[in-house]
Amino acid sequence: MFSHYFWIMKVLITGANGFLGHYLTGQLLTKGIAVIATGKGECRLPYSDNRLFQFQSLDFTDPEAVQSIIGNSRPDVIVHSGALSKPDECEQHKDYADKVNIDGTRHLLEAAAAVQCFFIFISTDFIFDGKEGMYTEEDKGNPVNYYGLTKLRAEALVQQYVFDWSIVRTVLVYGKPLTGRGNILTVVKEKLEKGEEYSVFDDQVRTPTFVEDLAAGIVAIIQRRATGIFHLSGKDILTPYQMACETADYLGLNKLLIKKVTAAIFSQPAMRPAKTGFNIEKARRELGYDPVSFDEGIRKTFDT
Repeated sequence: MFSHYFWIMKVLITGANGFLGHYLTGQLLTKGIAVIATGKGECRLPYSDNRLFQFQSLDFTDPEAVQSIIGNSRPDVIVHSGALSKPDECEQHKDYADKVNIDGTRHLLEAAAAVQCFFIFISTDFIFDGKEGMYTEEDKGNPVNYYGLTKLRAEALVQQYVFDWSIVRTVLVYGKPLTGRGNILTVVKEKLEKGEEYSVFDDQVRTPTFVEDLAAGIVAIIQRRATGIFHLSGKDILTPYQMACETADYLGLNKLLIKKVTAAIFSQPAMRPAKTGFNIEKARRELGYDPVSFDEGIRKTFDT
């Protein structure tokens, strides 16, 4: 009769080997929440000695594998952070982008419904066209590239889910990479330390997001079982060029190597929205979300 005292929440994370997944797993374990980390290939997370942690290899584009893992583990919450998130790759491989970002989300939602769990979907500022900027949760999506379109279509599937759901949109995530590929700050460091020039856009506006803030916001959503759409980003409005220059200044590197470019002279397969950035008042009010300044984020990224 005392068994209910020993109930431990279980959260299944897709894309757990990735940048956000790594930090989110760590923060959940610190809170005493069990994590079923999933990802393609081998586990790259350093938590195998934690009794609340388990890793399972999962290709979420395989509906039978998804049904099996979710049916057997019966998580209380699923955080779907796995995605094909490189805009140019999505633009050049649209069928594959559909398979991963739309069909994969559908498979997860169907399996989630069978166990009636809380479903949290990680989305992006790229669902917006970038004409206005400082978007709220109520603003309508109108993507300018295929990546944004796949995420917007996946959001529509999530909004049809009959149990509790939440959509988390974020903007240009940065921080200390623990595994895998770097981000704009670490690329600046790498290039400038080698004396290489680095071309960065100065005609795009963002509210860059420190990865630990994003993870903390998602943990708050899980703990409060907060439903609906939330914008989780940083509070400072910067262009990627400004981000790169501030990073160079902090590290004492030669920022003359950083070259301003614009979309007009530096073309990419996928268009980028010119001006995104988020209004984060809802997250502040409902989640107690309080992101660090960009200056503090740089320091936390590079300080050991």
